[in-house]
Amino acid sequence: MPTILVIDDNPAVITALETLFSLHDIRTLGADSPEAGLEALRGDGVDLVIQDMNFRADTTSGEEGVALFRQIRVRHPDMPVILLTAWTHLESAVDLVKAGAADYLGKPWDDARLLASINNLLELAETRHALDQRRAEEQRRRSTLADGHALCGFVYEDGATEAVLQLALQVARSDLPVLVTGPNGSGKEKIAEILHANSAVKNGPFVAVNCGALPHELIEAELFGAEPGAYTGAGTKARAGKFEAADGGTLFLDEIGTLPLAGQVKLLRVLETGRFQRLGGNQERSVKVRVVSATNADLSAMIADGRFREDLYYRLNGIELQLPPLTQRRRDILPLARHFLPPGKSLSEAAARALMTHSWPGNVRELRNVMQRAALLSAGTIDVAALGLPAASPAPAGVDAPAAAEPDRTMIEAALERNGGVLAQAAAELGLSRQALYRRLERYGIARD
Repeated sequence: MPTILVIDDNPAVITALETLFSLHDIRTLGADSPEAGLEALRGDGVDLVIQDMNFRADTTSGEEGVALFRQIRVRHPDMPVILLTAWTHLESAVDLVKAGAADYLGKPWDDARLLASINNLLELAETRHALDQRRAEEQRRRSTLADGHALCGFVYEDGATEAVLQLALQVARSDLPVLVTGPNGSGKEKIAEILHANSAVKNGPFVAVNCGALPHELIEAELFGAEPGAYTGAGTKARAGKFEAADGGTLFLDEIGTLPLAGQVKLLRVLETGRFQRLGGNQERSVKVRVVSATNADLSAMIADGRFREDLYYRLNGIELQLPPLTQRRRDILPLARHFLPPGKSLSEAAARALMTHSWPGNVRELRNVMQRAALLSAGTIDVAALGLPAASPAPAGVDAPAAAEPDRTMIEAALERNGGVLAQAAAELGLSRQALYRRLERYGIARD
């Protein structure tokens, strides 16, 4: 049964509200002064406060109520407060609503409106409590992961990212080769670092190779090494390749889809036997290397087109980790953005909204570049202009935002969670009117908590 604290110097008001609330299974506590009300709030169990604005017969300024409200906000910042008075000017009530008051009703009040407001606020409080519990559980889960594993400075908050991380940690100690897929700039190399740092070869070297940056004629020499004079410009000294450099550790082959077919054949042999020859040499060498590869390409389509060997694909893909684009893990955006800022720099609310509504075609890499540039251009708080993001075209009144900036279900749920279920605040963060947010809630079947 919810409990409401009524703070009013008129006993008749407390009695009337207690009678009304008892008909709706609501418990009522009464306090006849601000001091008594604050004392009652020291105990547990109050879900909502209804407070008068004047507590002396000769007072109509509302100053006592303002002072009481501010004390409640300081001591109990999440407590919903309804203002109830016959005297306070509307301007004062509007100011307090802006300061966080949940509602304002005049005396004599309308029972139906008062009960509707109370029910909405109690439901919202229950939602906030559930969200708080969910956040606490998520934080406990993240802390457990961080305490038991090496996360290499990985920053995340979204459940989609956590699922990939959990799977990476689960397979890290196995010998299976891992294929990390995802768009450019999404953080595939960081996942590879985490795989190595939690593997059985974590004390060995971690060697990263960007296959897309290697000239085709030098790929064999880069991966397997070269003997003196093996090719034009090879020099007079033998050179070890990346496989030898990674012996006893992890070799990360980024952009594996760019490897030419000739290189794919030689790579397949090494993966199958652990043996290879340097370019221009006859001596067989053996290594023990954990191979992690990554690509943003559709390897299945490349296999169908004859541009990627199917047998190599299955050799590389012992297990696949699919890292979603940043637009599909929106809850990562602000934690990452703040991580990329130097000490002393912060985001304005408008800048945070702009980051959340941007489409991020360059993913985490683009976000990092945006934040680094904005930090250079800003003395302290970073505003929207410093971000340098393309401005979304404003939608005409009554028309939803254009599809390019359309918030999806994940974005809306994340915004509601961050704002404690307060629709007005969530709508502002998403760059929508409240009516536009209502339409999307109905479209996606999201409850209006």
